[in-house]
Amino acid sequence: MVWRMTHRSFGSRRRTAFALVTAAAVATGTLVLAAPAAHAEPAGTVTEVAAQPQELWIPGTGSAQRFTYWSTGPDGAPALSSGAYYTPPGPAPEGGWPVLAWAHGTTGLADDCAPSTAGPALPERDNPYLSRWLSEGYAIVATDYVGLGTPGVMPYLDGTVEAHSVVDSVKAARAIDPELSNRWAVIGQSQGGGAAIITARYATEFGGDELDYRGAVGTGVPANIELTLLPAGPGFPPVALPKGITAYVFYILAGLRSAHPELDLNTFLTPEGRNYTDLAEQQCIGEFEESVAGVVLGDAFSRPLSDIPDLLGLLHDYMGVPTSGYDRPLFIGQGLRDTDVPAPSALSLVAALEANGEPVTFKAYDTDHSGALVQSQDDAVPFVRGLFA
Repeated sequence: MVWRMTHRSFGSRRRTAFALVTAAAVATGTLVLAAPAAHAEPAGTVTEVAAQPQELWIPGTGSAQRFTYWSTGPDGAPALSSGAYYTPPGPAPEGGWPVLAWAHGTTGLADDCAPSTAGPALPERDNPYLSRWLSEGYAIVATDYVGLGTPGVMPYLDGTVEAHSVVDSVKAARAIDPELSNRWAVIGQSQGGGAAIITARYATEFGGDELDYRGAVGTGVPANIELTLLPAGPGFPPVALPKGITAYVFYILAGLRSAHPELDLNTFLTPEGRNYTDLAEQQCIGEFEESVAGVVLGDAFSRPLSDIPDLLGLLHDYMGVPTSGYDRPLFIGQGLRDTDVPAPSALSLVAALEANGEPVTFKAYDTDHSGALVQSQDDAVPFVRGLFA
């Protein structure tokens, strides 16, 4: 069954009516809304819904849908994002399923890296983690982020764009399914850990009266990463770094180049640097890590990034994690043997949050990047339960 509609903003009664029709449609087939209009609709407006193939379901899912919706891009203009939501089996509790917005870690920048169509980059890690949240009685709403699976290049680590993508995905999923509560929290790992904490800073503002935001969990949070880019230039760094770190840097360069075309970032790159930055837009993380293994980042630059006026201010606006202004509790978990996001990154963030009197709970684990996600869940589950109490 195919059903089409004309785009309008969703009032509460219209959202309920739309959700009921949607539920009936997706029970028998695919729901496809009218193609995106020439002008964008309000944030969270849904443009397409389709049943999520069962091979992409989180284990323990009762039902799942993939959807495309309007959000906000790096220039502040409306932009499309996509994602999926997953509900536990059985009837929803009174008031609807409480929602956890899952901010995913690095998968890549190419459209075929979007988790809603390709699954998580590390299913052996992420699926059991998300499955446990489902078993605890939460619906999972998982954005791909603007530009990943939708037009444009995902502005990698642009926290404000990620925050809009996360908040608007919850609005969109609720517009589709009336059994999703307006009570929600955000959880995330690695890139998604940063996205979750930055979302926490803006969730109440971006969500408005429509949503009841409760708090956040972030693990492997890439904080103060902008500082490591300040000395980048010809010959620095002079040696090959671990391939994962090298891949992350080229993803940052590709995202920054797309989000800030006025920088003319290609003029800061050698032919080799431009080649790998282009490749960053084309390959998912596993393949790209192998492509850049042994590459010396210092060979990628033709002139220092510090030639960019107010480079630190620019990078901080692009990818900095705020250290004040949080209105709900935060949980941050960090692996002490993490080499993807070294412990000083999270420790410096937590120190700044505590100095500013922010509501942060911090736990360190004697493990690596992925291990922190796994081990932290025993602490995060009661923390999140308390948010919804």
